[in-house]
Amino acid sequence: MQVETETPVSAEFDENGLLRNPAVWTEELARAIARREGVVELTEEHWKVIRALREHYAKFGVAPAMGNVCRKHGKDRYWVHELFQSCLNAWRVAGLPDPGEEAKAYWS
Repeated sequence: MQVETETPVSAEFDENGLLRNPAVWTEELARAIARREGVVELTEEHWKVIRALREHYAKFGVAPAMGNVCRKHGKDRYWVHELFQSCLNAWRVAGLPDPGEEAKAYWS
């Protein structure tokens, strides 16, 4: 699956809509993925989540517990879901690879 974007990057996605090569991720690509997932505009609140996910993945190589992301920002446990309609959508927009079956099941 490919997503049309304003960027010159050809982004390929797996069957779950997750970016195959996270190295091609850009903020413009994030906006295109967000639109595909029904998030019309990425606000500063969205970017806080995206940055937290990307930083955690870069440091530890795994997905964080979304409750920890919410607490870190002083928000309730539904914050990420309210912004992105699902935690998996937040992960997609952040341009990160498949987090594994356990995370996907928990985030759905």
